[in-house]
Amino acid sequence: MSEWLWISLHAAKQHLAFIPLNEFSDPSITKRYGVSPDNEALEILGQAYQKGVEVVAKIYWGDPTKKLCEAIEKIPLHCLVVGNRGLSKIKRALLGSVSSYVVNHATCPVTVVKETSF
Repeated sequence: MSEWLWISLHAAKQHLAFIPLNEFSDPSITKRYGVSPDNEALEILGQAYQKGVEVVAKIYWGDPTKKLCEAIEKIPLHCLVVGNRGLSKIKRALLGSVSSYVVNHATCPVTVVKETSF
């Protein structure tokens, strides 16, 4: 994450709500197969700790579209930044898009960040 983000969050005494999405909807699967947070999620948490940014990490199980909208209400969030996997039109039509759903159903502003390929 950018240095600007960490400085801004720390200076404004704001916290970062961190909600990593897991493809497995059943907690017993993660326990049974030893699935743990990915390295990117752990790296983000480590950076936040080093920069003195308070992090509120939440884990939700179930449909990510519904759970992100639920998190907005429960935490509560004033804005949300989500990534975009860049599914093809056919895959997006068949599988649905978490970011599209959240943009249309969230009760706060949502920013969708597309992954760049360098």
